[in-house]
Amino acid sequence: MKTLRLLIAILGLSLCFPVIASGLRAPHGPVVLTVTGNISQTNDHDEAAFDLEMLDQLPQHSITTTTPWFDDSRTFTGPLVRDVLELLGAKGTNAKAVALNDYHIDIPAEDFQEYDVVLATRIDGEILTIRDKGPIFIIYPFDQIPETRNEVFFQRCIWQLVQVIVE
Repeated sequence: MKTLRLLIAILGLSLCFPVIASGLRAPHGPVVLTVTGNISQTNDHDEAAFDLEMLDQLPQHSITTTTPWFDDSRTFTGPLVRDVLELLGAKGTNAKAVALNDYHIDIPAEDFQEYDVVLATRIDGEILTIRDKGPIFIIYPFDQIPETRNEVFFQRCIWQLVQVIVE
């Protein structure tokens, strides 16, 4: 009986957490982000696919900041890029961020350690849709770190993000 209870407890815990001993769980909903390249944790051959629920289960971080794309200050919420990359065992010096329309930008991996860069899935508490720059919008803490308030960092804030390639 003890063994059965222990097995049930272990199975219950594995359903609650996105990462289990065998690796990253498979997404249950539509995939909103795929990470490929130099990563050690995958859930679909050589890539890591995330649905919104999986991203929501990671620690959430909010940045309230002004940006060139909105008239007033907005609050952007989602996991930190560094947390996602750490979860995947990513090793590299560059992250190629790719949007729905195949626009892409190279972002130095050191940015994710130096700044609290968010993979925003929400703006002002609302889930981002494709029409509203979703499913994911990379955001830097512009108001908190003034040296990021320039064209170099603005270009790294890719919206409609769907893929990250760790190089």
